[in-house]
Amino acid sequence: MRQTGIPHPPLPLPPNGQSENLEAFHRWLCEAIPLVPSLGIKRMRWQGEVLNWDLALSANLNDKGTGFGGGLAAQTTLIGWCWVTLWLRAQGRQQDVVVADAGQRFIAPVHDDYRLVCRPRDAAAGQRLDTALAEKGRGRIALLQEIYCDDGLCMQAQGDYVVLPPPRANA
Repeated sequence: MRQTGIPHPPLPLPPNGQSENLEAFHRWLCEAIPLVPSLGIKRMRWQGEVLNWDLALSANLNDKGTGFGGGLAAQTTLIGWCWVTLWLRAQGRQQDVVVADAGQRFIAPVHDDYRLVCRPRDAAAGQRLDTALAEKGRGRIALLQEIYCDDGLCMQAQGDYVVLPPPRANA
């Protein structure tokens, strides 16, 4: 069981040239963040610059039998954090990520199992983050998240995520 104030050990980076094992990442995420096992994440897929999650509605029901807005907001914030963390890991970097700003717009009720999609707000965002990390050791990226039920858009969210500088080695 996790204790407050004690960081969870990081997941080792994949060996050079190997892609991320998303099942292992999901298992680590469930240990690192106690809320994650109850979010209903059925599957994660990383496709180019897009992170996709398939989620079970049964884990996130409200009193009306549709998706609970607070839970959906938590999921959109978390997938953004995961996007940045996985992107960093693909670059061979292991740095802390925090959300700096997030917001959402609810469009239609989530009435069945759903898909959550996360991608950079613009095509050059990853390159700008890479440049900032190379120059300053820290950076920021804006991401978009969308929830789809079947092919219908139910929610749009956005978040700005900050990559913190790596810890300094004791001299």
